[in-house]
Amino acid sequence: MTVHDALEKIYESLANDNVELDAAIKDLKTALTEEGLKEAVVEPARLAQNNRQGRKLMQSYFKKKGVTVTFAG
Repeated sequence: MTVHDALEKIYESLANDNVELDAAIKDLKTALTEEGLKEAVVEPARLAQNNRQGRKLMQSYFKKKGVTVTFAG
C-alpha cells in the first residue's frame, strides 16, 4: 500500500463516521515507513471538520497513534 492509498482509506473512513480509522492509520504508518517519509500531508478540504479545532484534533489523535500529520496549502 502506498501513502496515497492509505490517505484515501483515511478520507473514506472519516467520511464514514470513522469506521476502521485505527486500521487505516496503521496502514498509513506502515506506508510512510516503507517510503521513508516522516509525516503525512493531508488535504484539509477533504476533512469532515475543516476548521482549526478539527485539524488540531486530527493531529493529536494521529500523533497518539505514531503518525505526524501536516496540512496542504
